[in-house]
Amino acid sequence: MTLFGYPLDLHPILLTFEVAGFTSLFLLLIGTPIAWWLANMRSNFRILLEALVALPLVLPPTVLGFYLILVLNPTGEIASLVKALGFSGQLTFNKTGLIIGSVVYSLPFMVQPIMASFESLPTQIVDAARTMRATFFDRFFHVIVPLARQGFLVGAVLTFAHTVGEFGVVLMVGGNIEGQTRTVSIAIFDHVESFEYAEAHTLSVLMLIFSILTLMFVYGLNRRLQVKQG
Repeated sequence: MTLFGYPLDLHPILLTFEVAGFTSLFLLLIGTPIAWWLANMRSNFRILLEALVALPLVLPPTVLGFYLILVLNPTGEIASLVKALGFSGQLTFNKTGLIIGSVVYSLPFMVQPIMASFESLPTQIVDAARTMRATFFDRFFHVIVPLARQGFLVGAVLTFAHTVGEFGVVLMVGGNIEGQTRTVSIAIFDHVESFEYAEAHTLSVLMLIFSILTLMFVYGLNRRLQVKQG
């Protein structure tokens, strides 16, 4: 396939968006309770837990990828547990490894926006729902989630976009297997290394456009909220 006269390999793009989709969905499921727990925690350990959640923001991706390889190795306890459940114990150098690495590396991009929305909730509305004897799940899904929807939306968009741009972690945990684990960022690196600048240029332009549109969406959403609050 060609785009603007340049050759374009669709597989890395489709694989990247597939991994980003699974990662965003999974982190939405596990990141929401983590964000709620941290937002309501009053323990002195909260600082430590917040630091652990935010660790991928400052930890070099290669360090994180290295330890994930050690933890997920086929002879380790996690792989043995997965095998006992009837699944393949191979958790690295395949699509599973890409998703696991992406989930760990993108965790703060989902948790932090949702946690910030939870912390900014108007307490009087939540308290009013509690005095009306609404159960926790009723309060959460009918009051809290609608009020914090911006945090969910921003978290999902940032997580998806961040996963699309990952390189170090996915390279170490997923490898660089053509047709299986080669994502867009790895494909661009390979093209440049092979002096295939036309192919690298095509993928880079697409990622540049995607990144700009993502940031415009997030900033536009934040500005719209500020106008409503003002």
